[in-house]
Amino acid sequence: MKTNNKTYLLLFLFLTGFIFHGTAQRSNRTSKSAKAAVIRKTPNRVSSKKVVYRTPKKKVVSVRTIPNKKVIVHRGQKYYYANNKFYTQSRGRYIVIAPKIGFRINTLPPNFTRIRFNNHIYFNVSGTFYTQVDDGYEVVEPEIGTIVYELPDDYEKVNIDGETYYEFGNILYEKIQVNGTRAYEVVGIIDME
Repeated sequence: MKTNNKTYLLLFLFLTGFIFHGTAQRSNRTSKSAKAAVIRKTPNRVSSKKVVYRTPKKKVVSVRTIPNKKVIVHRGQKYYYANNKFYTQSRGRYIVIAPKIGFRINTLPPNFTRIRFNNHIYFNVSGTFYTQVDDGYEVVEPEIGTIVYELPDDYEKVNIDGETYYEFGNILYEKIQVNGTRAYEVVGIIDME
């Protein structure tokens, strides 16, 4: 009888310890993820009024002429394409710009990068995201979570609610590591107001 009582007591203590240990692990995991959610708030869509640029005024580079330019009209605005870049004309000079959402082209420039994310295929050309449509390619906003391995040369560092992000073409990126390699994840879009 004493051996049965000892066996039951040991079994009871073992099960009790196992249950409490499992509960402690679960609550510990929850509290860590809850802390992480509080610490890292991704911006998703952000008002332009909340964005603080590290350099208050961006240096605008313009050129007087662009050789072999192709003129593309989109919603009444003329774009000039040459040297794998889009330009707009202002006061007799040409300024590099990113095309707006909905802008369409027939063929992609040769320096595109193919990106697959959530059953979507994007074509990234110098920080501008395109998707294939019926008769060409259209500029779109990438999905939150899309990862790129390089930012365009003209990116800017910005602050939003005390956090630092990288911005290009109103797309916000956060620096991450993917298999030991530096990458940038799309974490938000700036809504211009």
